[in-house]
Amino acid sequence: MVQSSITNPTTPNNEKTWYWRGYPITYNHCGDTGPAVLLVHGFGASWRHWRKNLPVLGNSCQCYALDLIGFGGSAKPTPKQEIDYTFETWGQQVVDFCREVIGSPAILVGNSIGCVVVMQTAVDHPEWVLGVAALNCSLRLLHERKQASLPWYRRVGANAMQRVLTNKAIGSFFFQQVAKPNTVKNILLQAYHRSEAVTDELVELLLKPAQDQGAAEVFLAFTGYSQGPLPEDLLPRLTCPTILLWGDKDPWEKIEIGQEWANYPTVDQFIPLEGVGHCPQDEAPELVNPILEEFIVKLKD
Repeated sequence: MVQSSITNPTTPNNEKTWYWRGYPITYNHCGDTGPAVLLVHGFGASWRHWRKNLPVLGNSCQCYALDLIGFGGSAKPTPKQEIDYTFETWGQQVVDFCREVIGSPAILVGNSIGCVVVMQTAVDHPEWVLGVAALNCSLRLLHERKQASLPWYRRVGANAMQRVLTNKAIGSFFFQQVAKPNTVKNILLQAYHRSEAVTDELVELLLKPAQDQGAAEVFLAFTGYSQGPLPEDLLPRLTCPTILLWGDKDPWEKIEIGQEWANYPTVDQFIPLEGVGHCPQDEAPELVNPILEEFIVKLKD
């Protein structure tokens, strides 16, 4: 079992709660001056995945990080019955947070599916988004339009897995096997290129929310979510300054595909991060933080 604490002495421990549509949403905040910045995590993560960035960025801006509904310490209402876990839903959550908590438009920073969330927010509510920074954006390879281009055997396999997991008993058993320290650690060792960044602290902060009531249902709902927007749908519609950062050792979201997005006229800069995997903000904060700080300064000026 994991023994270490997730407490980081550089990260404020005064986690806050905001109520959205009656559901408790957890977030944290550093810094009281400068432009507003909101950090949005990826699938299965939480605001704590930004624990190495939040206090650093908070030195020069008002930096916030929140848990999307269904993840981290936020509420996990029943999929379909109580809430639809879609990018449109999360985009609305983000803009409502900007309106009700931050009180001003913000620069949005996302990782993995969090990138799609911030792009969706920027498309639906451009007046609330000052800029977008996307770190290793999810390619959404299980999307129905992406599956259509896969070889038949991979397409059949993906469809079969998604159908099997809709069975409540099978899906719950699968989630129980995934939500174990060794399994989480092995998944992280695939995603991260720097194995030393995969610590007990990281495993624990990702694993703890998986014990919450409703976590399995949210996990399974998202694995079956094959609709909604693709990044390629959203990127051309952005009207704010946009940069893409990409760890070149990401085994899941290949940088070769991401580099093609640099050709969109709405993308101001594509920045490869050498020797880094899927979650560069946590794996290599010494590379990511200065880039984000520079982006923030340029937008402020």
